[in-house]
Amino acid sequence: MASPTALTIAGSDSSGGAGIQADLKTMAAFGVYGATALTSVTAQNTLGVRGVVNLAPEFIAAQIDAVVDDLGVDAAKTGMLATRGIIEAVADRIRARTIPNLVVDPVMVATSGAPLIEKDAVRAMADVVLPLAHVVTPNLREAETLSGIEIVSDAAVEEAARAIQDLGARNVLIKGGHLKGAATDVLFDGVLFVRYTVPRIPVGDVHGTGCTLSAAIASGLALGLALPEAVEAAKRYVTRGIATSLGMGKGSALFNHFASPWDDEGEEVSEP
Repeated sequence: MASPTALTIAGSDSSGGAGIQADLKTMAAFGVYGATALTSVTAQNTLGVRGVVNLAPEFIAAQIDAVVDDLGVDAAKTGMLATRGIIEAVADRIRARTIPNLVVDPVMVATSGAPLIEKDAVRAMADVVLPLAHVVTPNLREAETLSGIEIVSDAAVEEAARAIQDLGARNVLIKGGHLKGAATDVLFDGVLFVRYTVPRIPVGDVHGTGCTLSAAIASGLALGLALPEAVEAAKRYVTRGIATSLGMGKGSALFNHFASPWDDEGEEVSEP
């Protein structure tokens, strides 16, 4: 039986907590077949990033073509796109192959604080990738960088969402995990703001939450969910994975990708 297919175009995390490893685990949890186009290889763990090797843009493009030619793609997500050349190659293939339901996670800095994108690539991200996005999922720091707006309040979140949508993304989901109070993500479709709020879980930093959220949204879209429902399911999965995070490393906790977004009968479950 054929399964919906989602493609992750992202970097590798040797600790398995973020990047394509987190994306594949997430897609499997949602019952979606995950395929990959690797952009960069990192030597990292829960304490930080020790080194990065970026793949050649033409080889990244070849990976995307190989997946689309054989498997087809129902949804895709981008993660670590470290250089202008990589960004331009990925954008070219997404346009040429008409890849649907693109979720753009504008990865700029690792949880540990290590930069994961060159400075001149940020402008390319805004210029050539965001106009292709069905939804872009920046955290607060990334939203500030893309919008040029300092986010210190809920009103500033809305202002930043409008500014980012003006860059071309169809929908904008700003993750509010670093603001005080409840953890509220804000989805803007150009007209309406929808808020997804859950109580904050006092576990400190958890490695891989951003990658996981965007992969979960892409999985929901591949399954045929409308964007608001895909975000709701993704938020539920991320909340569960944080609440049951794994204390396996010496630094940030590891997200629990063994968590399930479904109950025993395969139906969605309420927040834990």
